[in-house]
Amino acid sequence: MNGTPRHPERTVLRLARPYLNRLVGAGLLAAGTEFAGLALMATATWLLMSAAGRPPLDRLTVAIVAVRALAISRGVLRYTERLAGHDAVLRLITDVRARVFATLAARPAPRQRAGDALSRLVSDVEAVQDLLLRVLVPAAAAVLVSAVAVGGAALVSPAAAGALAVGLLVAGVALPALATALTRRAGAELAPLRGALATDAVDLTHGAADLAAFGATGYALHAARERAGRLARLERRLAATGFAVDAAGVLLSGLTAGAVVLTALAAGVDGVLVGVLAVGTLAAVEIALALVGAARQWTGLRTGLARVAALLAETPAAPAGGGAGVEPGPHAVRFEEVTVRYRDGAAPALDGFSLDLPPGRRVAVVGPSGAGKSTLAAVLTGTVRPQGGRVTLDGRELSAYRGEELPRAVGGLLAEAYVFHASVRENLLLGRPGAGDDELAAATAAAGLLDWVRAQPAGWETVVGEEGGQLSGGQRQRLALARALLAAPGVLVLDEPTEGLDPAAADAVLRSTLAATPAGHSVLLISHRLLGLTELDEILVLDAGRITQRGRHADLVEAPGWYRDQWLLQEAAERGYLALAP
Repeated sequence: MNGTPRHPERTVLRLARPYLNRLVGAGLLAAGTEFAGLALMATATWLLMSAAGRPPLDRLTVAIVAVRALAISRGVLRYTERLAGHDAVLRLITDVRARVFATLAARPAPRQRAGDALSRLVSDVEAVQDLLLRVLVPAAAAVLVSAVAVGGAALVSPAAAGALAVGLLVAGVALPALATALTRRAGAELAPLRGALATDAVDLTHGAADLAAFGATGYALHAARERAGRLARLERRLAATGFAVDAAGVLLSGLTAGAVVLTALAAGVDGVLVGVLAVGTLAAVEIALALVGAARQWTGLRTGLARVAALLAETPAAPAGGGAGVEPGPHAVRFEEVTVRYRDGAAPALDGFSLDLPPGRRVAVVGPSGAGKSTLAAVLTGTVRPQGGRVTLDGRELSAYRGEELPRAVGGLLAEAYVFHASVRENLLLGRPGAGDDELAAATAAAGLLDWVRAQPAGWETVVGEEGGQLSGGQRQRLALARALLAAPGVLVLDEPTEGLDPAAADAVLRSTLAATPAGHSVLLISHRLLGLTELDEILVLDAGRITQRGRHADLVEAPGWYRDQWLLQEAAERGYLALAP
């Protein structure tokens, strides 16, 4: 992972360039809204003070119409500003969240807990939204309106305009700097603490049974309560600091208005205009105090922005020109001296791996745990980029294809395949949206799950629970396998497709899966189980990322080495299992 950028705001705002026109429009509309409010207060004050002298009605007509127009325009401008701002920000958030999700999904191993990943995807990404809507847009509007207010006051009294400018500088510069200094440390702790608290929530709900089994529920609850208490104390401290700064802003507003009135009176300004200046000053300082809120928001958002910016910096760059499309049908894959290393200085997960996988070829990859088998699948599906060598699909670099289309060519059942809290039908249709019942039945039959589906009262509409919690491990695996078969990619990757099944069921499912693979489509099978591999075209034995043996099953069981030793052990173990089975 790349280091955190020094200026995370720049990293995030670079993504906002396509929506710059909308954001600028939202800023101008926000400034127009604040200016309408300021003009409304000033005009209404002039109208009321002038009306006290009972002048002819025609002298007040323009002011009366202006008050109505400003009151209406303020609401219209605010509504339009909200529409424009949220339109731009929601478009940006969609892009940012997709990139963050892609980065988290592409990581070869879980670098953070699920709760922290959720916090990054939700709370931290929302910091991008707050940066634009609660910091940049209101801050820009406050600066513009403050400049207009000083210019308007200068037309009446330059001396009063000077007093107003000083008050606005204190409200818009000094107080925000003070608020930032007071809240910087606490604000920096908020995002990590919220992520830790989200992790605690996930652990306490999903891990309740395990915690109870090990007698650790009390300890986990105590740790969660401590973090929750610390977060509450931080937020109370920030609230108290905010109250103190806001109180100082109210006091400053009154002092500035008093200074403007005294200065205007000393300059001999008419009494009605003095009242207008006083009320206008209160409104202008209140607008400038929006910079205090923006500064407070920015301080609290910086840590979340830094976490998002780090993930955005880690996101692989898209290929130039948007990437190539993928045609349906068989594909040829080639690995050429591929090397993958997850950390600098660590042993490679793949070390000079080479393999040709032409259309229709079926290859199994076996080996001890940690040999690099799952890394090989991740490289083939494009979720891990090799540091050395190259992987080509139909003669073109794998990275040259559009990420959203690559699964049409290369995909299947990967390790830890996710099953969603939805019906069997909805989980299967992720593989091929629009598939009919006959296609669903064929895929589930090949995966050995059709009899179970038909036995359920709700059939295809049976809800499988969160992460497939209502299914056994074997049923969950077969559901994910059926989804992979339904997708029918040109290169089918199967990572432990028979895990959790008894030997007889495992052999039957593997045979039916290979039979259901369309003609010309190649298969890369990753398995710990060696029985059932007799019909494959080639078997590779991986160890420490290198190929140590390769050949067909009949040749490997005759040659001394890991494959023959492991096959003899597994065969003896399964004979014993079958002998004990009822």
